[in-house]
Amino acid sequence: MIDDRKHLTPLEVERLLQAVRGARNGVRDYCLLLLIYRHGLRVSEACELRLHQVDVESQVLHVARLKGGLSTTHPLRGDELRAIKAWLAVRARMKVKSENFFLSEQRRALHRSTVNLLVRKYGELAALPLPVHPHMLRHACGFALADQGADTRLIQDYLGHRNIQHTVRYTASNPARFGRLWR
Repeated sequence: MIDDRKHLTPLEVERLLQAVRGARNGVRDYCLLLLIYRHGLRVSEACELRLHQVDVESQVLHVARLKGGLSTTHPLRGDELRAIKAWLAVRARMKVKSENFFLSEQRRALHRSTVNLLVRKYGELAALPLPVHPHMLRHACGFALADQGADTRLIQDYLGHRNIQHTVRYTASNPARFGRLWR
């Protein structure tokens, strides 16, 4: 049977993140994949992330949505802050003046094709049952929020969707929404 899912499960995301540990650019890549997943970032939004959008002191991430999406400010959790601080320490040693948050080894903004290759490679290292691409982490975010019982409108705002129809896929397929029926 072919697995044609367009998202990863939380366990698969965890395996993907574990596959990053010890990699050559593991500190950067772990931070990158964690932020893409937790904040439902599109790959271009992650690549275009600027230093001023990541406010460690206030513990918030200012998400500038692309594709006409609604930009928002998200709280940063403890593990995200630790990953960000670890990456910023590595980044500081690169001695570069770029405003881009994520940098390549060549000290330039990380390119979306590089992120696509990294995610595919880490998916293979994690022995995930399907080919992985970065947008699957955005969808994983939506499904994880729905599984936690988040309201469709809240997920819509969090992911920056202007149209609710782009959000209902996450809640419509969630069996937990029927849990209180027939009690």
